[in-house]
Amino acid sequence: MIGGAYLASEGNEAVLAEELERRGVPIERWHGRLALSSAPPVQAFWSLDTWLAPEVVPIASIADAARALRDRQRNWSNYAVEWTGRSKLIVERLPPVKGAALRFPQAAPAAPLGAWTLLAPDTLLLSTRKTSPFPDGQARFVEDREGPPSRAYLKLWEACARAGEWPQPGDRCADLGATPGGWSWAIAQLGASVIAVDRAPLDPRVLAMPGVGFRQESAFGLAPEALAPPDGPPLDWVFSDIIAYPARLLALVRRWIESGRARRIVWTVKFQDPTDHDAADAFAAIPGGRLLHLSHNKHELTFFWTAPG
Repeated sequence: MIGGAYLASEGNEAVLAEELERRGVPIERWHGRLALSSAPPVQAFWSLDTWLAPEVVPIASIADAARALRDRQRNWSNYAVEWTGRSKLIVERLPPVKGAALRFPQAAPAAPLGAWTLLAPDTLLLSTRKTSPFPDGQARFVEDREGPPSRAYLKLWEACARAGEWPQPGDRCADLGATPGGWSWAIAQLGASVIAVDRAPLDPRVLAMPGVGFRQESAFGLAPEALAPPDGPPLDWVFSDIIAYPARLLALVRRWIESGRARRIVWTVKFQDPTDHDAADAFAAIPGGRLLHLSHNKHELTFFWTAPG
């Protein structure tokens, strides 16, 4: 019996295994990057896509497999590990699922999407429900290969697409640890204003964009009140892709939350080896917060927080 299935991103299989062990979830076997457990599904930050209702279904033929999937729902994504030719033939018998890259700003797909794989030529593993709205948890975008100074902006795009909201024209934002400016570029592209903070200079092209301001100082030494004075409204968004130890980032996030100077926070939490799972749990325990491993994250998690009310 398979109770839960957890898809690790490439290179983070060991980190996911550590997390599941901490949560008392045994891994009976790996199917590619898919960790299969007999235990019921649990929240796993390092799972790119968790299959919440796995079923093992014997199949007699390709037509039988396609019928089993269609009888349950319309939209399916295939995680192909072995028997890829047979998987392709099953896919061809299923209704097509739109897989076009998102044109940001655009929210993640809202239609229900299931996942399936072949455990053997005559055995289907399927789940009608999963945590990611994207096939295999992979968010794809129509990229801008000329404007931004780095590809880090894709993490911000994916975070906002998963949240279903993003900065609007007139919103006031901060980008902590901004250099070279990929996130500030993405924010300014949306018509919002952004104060970029970093000890290193910002890319001149980003600095020249309308709505971009810059403070050349440490994000850790700057009080939230310096960017959003108490006699004015809080910032609409505080973003950060800063490189620092998770415990230090946790203290800075708590400082911003306790200050009341931010309405929303989107923050990359970067880890070293060994992974600081205690820090991840501490981030997740913050009221109003949640952690996700996004497909554009490396050895990182993304922290989301929204002020109450």
